[in-house]
Amino acid sequence: MDVARITRAVFRIGVAALFLMHGLQKLFGFGGKPIAVASLLGVAGVLELVGGILLMLGLWTRPVAAVLALEMLSAFVMVHAPRGAVPMQNGGELPLLYALAFVFLAGNGAGRVSVDTAWRHDKVAEPRDRLRRAA
Repeated sequence: MDVARITRAVFRIGVAALFLMHGLQKLFGFGGKPIAVASLLGVAGVLELVGGILLMLGLWTRPVAAVLALEMLSAFVMVHAPRGAVPMQNGGELPLLYALAFVFLAGNGAGRVSVDTAWRHDKVAEPRDRLRRAA
């Protein structure tokens, strides 16, 4: 049993599921009133919904995680930092924690349990199979 592979998948899927819920809340009003998609918060909701789904699947993990990290950093700067410099006082600890999680995923990828890895293995296997058949 490869504990590192399992824990990375649990981390990626767990973070993505929680992040996805923020998108559902913004766009569909789960736990509140829905926000117009044509607003800044609506765009954030779309990023959270689509990004959460892609991260759960482990699809395009590195670029998606990089975009989401930038979204969370901009949310901190635009919404939370004006309320004060300390994240525990301005309510900005959650966006910063998400940003750190996304930086980790952008740097380390989805891991073996992902669509990214399955596609990469297919692309590597095809030329290898052609070479074997040619020999």
